[in-house]
Amino acid sequence: MKFFKRYVLFILIILLDVIILFVNKQLGIKIFINTTSNFLNMLGVIPPIFLLLGLLDTWVPRETIIKYLGEKSGIKGVLLSIFLGSAAAGPLYGAFPVAEVMIKKGAKFSNILIFLGAWSTLKIPMFLFEMTSLGTKFAITRWIVDVIGIILIAVLTDKLINSEEKQRIYSRKLWS
Repeated sequence: MKFFKRYVLFILIILLDVIILFVNKQLGIKIFINTTSNFLNMLGVIPPIFLLLGLLDTWVPRETIIKYLGEKSGIKGVLLSIFLGSAAAGPLYGAFPVAEVMIKKGAKFSNILIFLGAWSTLKIPMFLFEMTSLGTKFAITRWIVDVIGIILIAVLTDKLINSEEKQRIYSRKLWS
């Protein structure tokens, strides 16, 4: 029962895919091809991320994370969060296990949100592509607006979420 409860959405999607396969064979085959492609794509990304997370968890002491990303990190925590998020490679779903390690190591809530925002919008390769394709002025303007927006949203969210809710987030085992 616990297995079913944990994977109910996954099982429902598989059932829906099978139903579509019987109703519209062409569409069903296309869905299964796309699903297989996406699954293989994830298999190429997730293991290296978890390997790096294991190394980060082992090699970087909690005190270091608290010093540079914790409650009293100030502007250096914000800048480091932006740098780590924008320099990271991989899809957004790879950022959440990293955020969990940051939570476990004692990073400030707003710095975690800034990291996630930077990972999703401030990728350095995307910035370079925009400079060559859309112009330097556009790329720099978008980057500045995004940085300001990410910081404002993170600070506002940090203020709106009360300390009990943050404590629940920090004490929760996300991957058990």
